[in-house]
Amino acid sequence: MQLGYNQPLYILAFDHRGSFQKKFFGIPGDPTPEQTQTIADAKHLIFEGMLQAVAQGAQTASCGVLIDEQFGSTVPEEAHAHGLKLAMPAERSGQDLFDFQYGDDFPAHIERFAPEFTKVLVRYNPDGDPRANLDQLGKLKRLSDWLHAHPQASGEPRKFLFELLVPAEDKQLQDVGGDVDRYDTELRPSLMRRAIADIQDFGIEVDIWKIEGVDQRADCETLAAQARIGGRNEVVCVVLGRGADDAKVDHWLRQAAPVEGFVGFAIGRSIWWDPLKAHLDGELDRTSAAQQIGDNYTRFRSVYEEAQRGAHVS
Repeated sequence: MQLGYNQPLYILAFDHRGSFQKKFFGIPGDPTPEQTQTIADAKHLIFEGMLQAVAQGAQTASCGVLIDEQFGSTVPEEAHAHGLKLAMPAERSGQDLFDFQYGDDFPAHIERFAPEFTKVLVRYNPDGDPRANLDQLGKLKRLSDWLHAHPQASGEPRKFLFELLVPAEDKQLQDVGGDVDRYDTELRPSLMRRAIADIQDFGIEVDIWKIEGVDQRADCETLAAQARIGGRNEVVCVVLGRGADDAKVDHWLRQAAPVEGFVGFAIGRSIWWDPLKAHLDGELDRTSAAQQIGDNYTRFRSVYEEAQRGAHVS
């Protein structure tokens, strides 16, 4: 089994489901077919932003889109047709604990769309509820084992993209006086490393870790080293955006980009939230909204690549 990934990767993430339909459209519960089409059209606009970035010079070999099956409409097929890397989620949306979106039928859904990357979003704190953590690990190992035992029809391996979030436990927040920023800076990086170690020790083999940004380059180095421990020499990390503002995301990218083992980002709301909202509010036409999304994607990519080049020069 060959783990890892050996190319730059810049993913535009818009696989949000429950939060997307509620915050943008105010739709609780299961949407009607008409509402689903409306949501899918908004998602397609985000994809059009990626196509704008490609039209202006972004190299398709390193461009990826992370899109869901529920509201993705034709985006998965179009992504393949345009030569973009396709990532799709396997987790049920809006759950505190990981579970499969399609239960025991998850293999059929992966095989139908044939994404290069199967993604999970997992909230895991190593000091959290042991029973809940163990339950999650068991399900994730099942997915990991299946992915690595069932290559694509082309013979190419299926890659496992693992989005790790480490929410604070109450005691941890108390230790930093209830200050979330202090938690992020002082406690979260070491908890992330421990979480990755727990997941690896359980036999779950990840190709790409999609991880929260950290403020210090030394923490990026520690996380990359943990990702590659035990002969996992090609396993890599990408930075997620957490919906943060440009300045914060820029900082995270600049810390990670020079570190061996980081290959890019997977950013969503920080790229498309404002342009999409302006379009839905009638303040921006569709073409202009797509252009802004493409420009935002390209700008973050430039920040990452400039930081990477600067480190190599120095």
